[in-house]
Amino acid sequence: MRSFWWKALGTILVLYSVIAGLLGPVPVLPIVHESIRTLYYHLPMWFSMFLMYGISVVYSIKYLSSGKEEYDLMAVESINVGIVFCFFGLISGSFWASVTWGDPWPSDPKLNGSAIATLMYLAYLVLRSSLNEEQKRAKISAIYNIFAFPIMIVLMYILPKLTDSLHPASGGNGGFGQFDLDNSMRLVLYPGIIGWMLLALWMLSIRYRYRIILFQKNQ
Repeated sequence: MRSFWWKALGTILVLYSVIAGLLGPVPVLPIVHESIRTLYYHLPMWFSMFLMYGISVVYSIKYLSSGKEEYDLMAVESINVGIVFCFFGLISGSFWASVTWGDPWPSDPKLNGSAIATLMYLAYLVLRSSLNEEQKRAKISAIYNIFAFPIMIVLMYILPKLTDSLHPASGGNGGFGQFDLDNSMRLVLYPGIIGWMLLALWMLSIRYRYRIILFQKNQ
């Protein structure tokens, strides 16, 4: 029961955020209009992705300090789950951009930075698949992963704040929380972020247990 409560909580919060996000009230805003509901699904994808990539870095460091294969498996599975949420974040963002900016992928530093960061983590998976020797693969990919994470933060968060950007809270623009995110939206968005992050952890636990079973069979 101890290991089940957070899974049930995550499921309930995700269902709540999906239903309330579609049916609940939202502020009446120019240009954005009803598309602001995309925020309920777009932002939690990025939070979940950052959580997975952060866990991956922690376990890459733990692998380099201990050499335990289990830590390497946790690191790579965190990336696998994180990329799933990354793609959903890009898809929902493209949908939102097509409505508000008239283009699913305008020339914007945050969008371009997100694309480059995504390619970096896809390259991580390609790197792993190109190396056959287990210890060499684990060490090289761990080092790559540790350096990729801060670069991803710079591309997706720091650089857009220093240049002109269409995104809220970037390039001198105000954030949704500053102007448009009223209390009714917060009551849906914040539980949704927690719920999707718990769902990401659940997905990670399933994939990790599966990889451990395969690893033990091959021993």
